[in-house]
Amino acid sequence: MLALMLTACATPQHMYGWGGYQDKVYEHFKGQGAGPEQQILGLEEDLQRMSGKGMAPPPGYYGHLGLLYLTTGKSDQAAQAWNKEKALFPESTQYMDFLLNNMKKQKG
Repeated sequence: MLALMLTACATPQHMYGWGGYQDKVYEHFKGQGAGPEQQILGLEEDLQRMSGKGMAPPPGYYGHLGLLYLTTGKSDQAAQAWNKEKALFPESTQYMDFLLNNMKKQKG
């Protein structure tokens, strides 16, 4: 019984799948690394891998993806990503709504 308990403790269970998210965000804000289109592709590939492993993206993942979509002129996809962020992480609602409202104002 003790061996079973120790084995269960030895394999960490991660709540979120991070993929290359942290590195991509860091590079984005440092102005280094891949351009927005390449970052989007990388983040979308990571989402597929996470999904295949039954892992959820971490808080902020869809928020950042939405900002990248907006940067590339894909406002509909940005809105979808921000709404997904709100659905997964309700605590982000105020900020996501702020981004959505600003995007709507800029569109006209």
